[in-house]
Formats: sequence, structure tokens, C-alpha cells
Amino acid sequence: MNMIYNSNNYCVVEFAPYVTEGMVEDVVSQATGGFEIMDKNAKREIFIRGELADNFRKGVAELIATEPSVEEIDEFLSRFDPMMQQSLTLH
Repeated sequence: MNMIYNSNNYCVVEFAPYVTEGMVEDVVSQATGGFEIMDKNAKREIFIRGELADNFRKGVAELIATEPSVEEIDEFLSRFDPMMQQSLTLH
């Protein structure tokens, strides 16, 4: 788990692929990590993985290449707001 972004509005955590000892090579190649995107104001979050996470990673790389402001990053993350259905709870 690695926090890759944190602002007043959003927090993004990247999760590495989960691989355990003894996994068959084909299964390991399919193991994917993901991203948890949290909207602090709406108190909602989403966990994405697979193709959506791959597209998110590409979008983030393109955005970072432009040296964006916090507002521009938050605007990018706001695209995921409609998909956020899980309530955000503190523990």
C-alpha cells in the first residue's frame, strides 16, 4: 500500500498486486493491484483494478507530465465521483 496523492479533497492509495508463495506462474501474471480513490468531502470511495486501473495509471502519468496544480489533479480525480458508492469510514 502506497499513498500516491493527498489533498484537502482527495486521497489516492495504490495497492501492489497480491502474490503469495507457491502461486502458479499463470496466476501470478494475472495478479493485479489497484487504486483506492477517496473523496474526502463526499465521504465516498472506490477501489479500481484491472483495465480501469491500467487506464487510471496511464491518465495519471500523462497528467503528471504536465506538472499539474492540485486543482488540476483534483479535477482529474473528480471524474471518478459518479462511480463512488462505498461510504468512507475511519478506522
